[in-house]
Amino acid sequence: MTRRQRLVLVLLLGSQFMVAVDFSILNVALPAVGAGLGFSLTHLQWIATSFALAAAGFTLLFGRVADLFGRKRLFIGGMALLGLSSALGGLAGTPEVLLAARVLQGLATAAVTPAGLALLTTAFREGPQRDRALGLNGALMSAGFTTGALLGGLLTDLLSWRWAFLVNVPVAAAVVALAPALLTDSRIVCRHRLDVPGAVTVTGGLLALVYGLTRAGESGWGDPVALAALGAGAVLLVAFWRVERRSAAPLVPVRIMRRPTVVWGNAAGLVAFATETSLVFLLTLYLQRVLGHSALATGLAFGVLGLGTVAGGLLGGRVVSRFGGRATILGGGAVQAAATVSLVALGTSGGWIWLLLAATFVGGVGNMLLIVAFMVTATSGLPDSQQGLATGLATMTQQVGITLGIPVMSAIVATRTGSGSGAGASPGAVLSGVGAAVAVNAALVLAAALVAAYRLGRAERSGGAGHSVV
Repeated sequence: MTRRQRLVLVLLLGSQFMVAVDFSILNVALPAVGAGLGFSLTHLQWIATSFALAAAGFTLLFGRVADLFGRKRLFIGGMALLGLSSALGGLAGTPEVLLAARVLQGLATAAVTPAGLALLTTAFREGPQRDRALGLNGALMSAGFTTGALLGGLLTDLLSWRWAFLVNVPVAAAVVALAPALLTDSRIVCRHRLDVPGAVTVTGGLLALVYGLTRAGESGWGDPVALAALGAGAVLLVAFWRVERRSAAPLVPVRIMRRPTVVWGNAAGLVAFATETSLVFLLTLYLQRVLGHSALATGLAFGVLGLGTVAGGLLGGRVVSRFGGRATILGGGAVQAAATVSLVALGTSGGWIWLLLAATFVGGVGNMLLIVAFMVTATSGLPDSQQGLATGLATMTQQVGITLGIPVMSAIVATRTGSGSGAGASPGAVLSGVGAAVAVNAALVLAAALVAAYRLGRAERSGGAGHSVV
């Protein structure tokens, strides 16, 4: 790498780290936020949900906007909005203002993440350099999730929950100040007009889908509002597909969705994010409901998982460069599945914590190998003019996966305990529910890795990777 490439890498990875911190920094501060602004207990979850809706719903649209109007412009504008919305959240005096700030933070994240990833993939040519950069990105994003939880607790305890917002402001200001001089990719790489019908249907469909999944996780899969939202999301996404087939300048060219690397890379990534984030939920139930650990002890235990994912991210680029994306997807998925299935053996005594720590570290390594391979595979073989679209699809996959996993695993636990959270159930019943969900979790990731590797290998042998579309 040249000196300029290193500086660009530091800038872009630093911004992605900051975005990852934002995903988790408020989780432990929610009770303090609710007490400070007067949120009712039933409305407290909207602090997280409002962010997730905006971040997931607009990611694909903003990924294509980056291609149409310039990634550098969108990246800098998104970082500026992130800084301003964080300041608004830190100074909020009412629940309404705070929720508005969270929506704006979600929109900023939806702009910054695909634009930043597109700038990253186009700054390094396809091959070992790009693989290494994406591996470092995965490691830092994983470290950001873990750091966010720890930093949120520290800032809330030592200062105020408001600093969970305000800490973003100087970082965003520094990025906005440095980016114009360091980033050179401000040209418009695609001359097509924005596909408005496609943008409306896909954004509406994703918003409805994420809302329905979130609602189902809270109220159960029989909730009529959740079912209506999921149905509306399905209808809008089908409409989006039909619009794209007829559009002269589609938001997502149908041919790109027929590329095996795009389809199966994203499929593997969806399952990777869904299984690992939901595993954290399951193990939280185990640590607190079965072993009786505090929230602080639970957070510290997950620090080992964070170390595993950082290690996997640091290794990921080298492993993909040496063995290829398909083999890394298969190997990473197999390692994650083996580590996860070992957790079925967990018992009710405190000594089982050592199995949990060892398994989550090894599983974290496997999960991050799978995620790095997914990012490399899903963005490979495409021209620079489509990198915003490709990274937007990959980011959307990440957001939907994070949203999807917990409601599904919660439903499995609920069938054994009568409550997704295990409230009121005996430790034995909670352990039974967690064990069943862990087994399903492991089976899902192994099946996804096997199918994706098989389909990618078949495409390689037939030469059917697809052709680029502008």
